[in-house]
Amino acid sequence: MRKGAFLDRDGVLNRERGQHTWSLPEFEVLPGVPQALRLLQDAGWVLVVITNQSGIGLGLYGHAEVEEVHGYLRRALADQGVQLSDVFYCPHHPSKGKCLCRKPGSLLLERAMAIHGIDAARSVMIGDRDRDVDAAAACGVRGIRVDSNEALLPVVGEHVLNA
Repeated sequence: MRKGAFLDRDGVLNRERGQHTWSLPEFEVLPGVPQALRLLQDAGWVLVVITNQSGIGLGLYGHAEVEEVHGYLRRALADQGVQLSDVFYCPHHPSKGKCLCRKPGSLLLERAMAIHGIDAARSVMIGDRDRDVDAAAACGVRGIRVDSNEALLPVVGEHVLNA
């Protein structure tokens, strides 16, 4: 079984703007993110993005826009030698009903672990909300809460690679 680094998107990988981020002009990969992910990748971690994209459920944007942003993220990271193993997102909004895939639900993490042979006990979820840490705890993954838009490189060095 492999160790996985599950990463929230908005506020961890890209700038949290305080509103839905769904178009390329608004999407900014945070400084140091490629370097931090490269360290994880080189140390044998499987890199998986787990993100809530409730704007789909609200009708603000569609799956195509989210896929375009995720394609850009993959290319930007690949240009720095980083390969994301997968990106999972929940399109539901809580006002439209309850689902199991929206964090703090753990379904997306569980799905990623099953698909990629990831060991929960050896894995981490890095997020900027309590719901990220709660989703991790629900399936036996260690959660690391960071401030939105915090530099990821020191977090990876201190809390993941040296843990």
